[in-house]
Amino acid sequence: MTGVALIIAFIVAIVAMILLISKLKVHPFLAIMGISLLLAIVAGIPLTQIPGVIGAGFSGTFSSIGIVIILGAFIGAVLEKTGAALKLADMVISLVGEKHPELAIELMGWVVSIPVFCDSGFVILNPIRKALVKRTGTSSVTMTVCLSCGLYIAHVFIPPTPGPIAAANTLGMGEALLLVIGMGVLCSILPLIAGLVYAKIIGKKIKSADEVSDNGEVVKTYEELKAEFGKLPGGFNAIAPLIIPILLMALSSIVAMAKWTGFVADLCTFLGTPIMALAVGAILAIVQLFTAGKKAEFYSLTNDTLKTVGPILFVTAAGGVLGKVISSSDMVNFITEHANVLETMGIFFPFLLAAILKSAQGSSTVAITTTAGIVAPLLGILGFTTPVEISLVVMAIGAGAMTVSHANDSYFWVVTNFGDMTPEQGYKTQTLMTLVIGLASMVEIFVLSLIF
Repeated sequence: MTGVALIIAFIVAIVAMILLISKLKVHPFLAIMGISLLLAIVAGIPLTQIPGVIGAGFSGTFSSIGIVIILGAFIGAVLEKTGAALKLADMVISLVGEKHPELAIELMGWVVSIPVFCDSGFVILNPIRKALVKRTGTSSVTMTVCLSCGLYIAHVFIPPTPGPIAAANTLGMGEALLLVIGMGVLCSILPLIAGLVYAKIIGKKIKSADEVSDNGEVVKTYEELKAEFGKLPGGFNAIAPLIIPILLMALSSIVAMAKWTGFVADLCTFLGTPIMALAVGAILAIVQLFTAGKKAEFYSLTNDTLKTVGPILFVTAAGGVLGKVISSSDMVNFITEHANVLETMGIFFPFLLAAILKSAQGSSTVAITTTAGIVAPLLGILGFTTPVEISLVVMAIGAGAMTVSHANDSYFWVVTNFGDMTPEQGYKTQTLMTLVIGLASMVEIFVLSLIF
């Protein structure tokens, strides 16, 4: 199957998947895997190749973020067990005050996601989010959406994150990354505001599982949790398992941008990969666990972490299967071949193209790099010739690449599961939030295009 029929089949598949999960209460893993298999058959992928496509999508997700999720969840579990997460919450509140925890976690996510993938960033910062919820009484859903929002905006706009840096290079801005970074910071303003507003609104309408206990009563307060630990860890000990991995990943990005070589550069690159950086964080967390006198709980804590992340990993990997099926079909080629239909739309052309590719196959990075490759030879036709104009095109591609995050996006499942929300709640929070910030980004980019 090709052409418009394939697009229609994809839309029907997504609707069917949503109905299976939200209305018929089919487990997301089974729903996504089943729909992926049927879509692969309908899309015309040769039957002999379908098992390989499914396996590649499943294993590809595990290899990219599987270990990251496990290590990040383990660090988070240690921070909670030792009281370090509560200490971090106190530190954040001392900086921004108790009246603005949503803004604090959003900006924290935005900064962290500049050198760190949004998936990893959410896992790393989730313990602080949960502690801030207890510390301030703020809606858990609001805090989840704010954290996801901040992480996602930097992920698609600001180098050295792979997507925007690849787009900048493809569009001839590789030697002007500072301009792209500055434009990314500027274009983050309106979507950060829009995301914050939406998070506060949706947080009043939806309650996540971690906000109420089974009998409907509010779970332990922050003060009660803090009293259980007595003396909390020191500030440096509390933050080290989080900040050291972030610094290692940032250092690796600097090495890559500066194109340094040699043993020290290789060592920085090695330690700066998400897996190794978080492994260092896990080691620091283990040290913290032992110094807190909780050595006896090491095994059980590890075992409980693996039990907790298991369902998250499998559902996330299933989303990777759906994305792989889409990318293995003729859909992306069809969209690429008919891109000329959108060329008359100016700055909205790269946005719409990236949004279509993002919604179709799930990966923001793939959407960014693919769109950049299509748009590059069309820059002159579209009228974008100056460095500032081209940097705005990079931003428009990034805005499209976060519109929207749904079931075929691993980030959707990371946010939904770590935020203790159902898939149906995920569509109302994560999916709609990415639509809001994507459109808000494009409004700001359009206004800037009129000015520059």
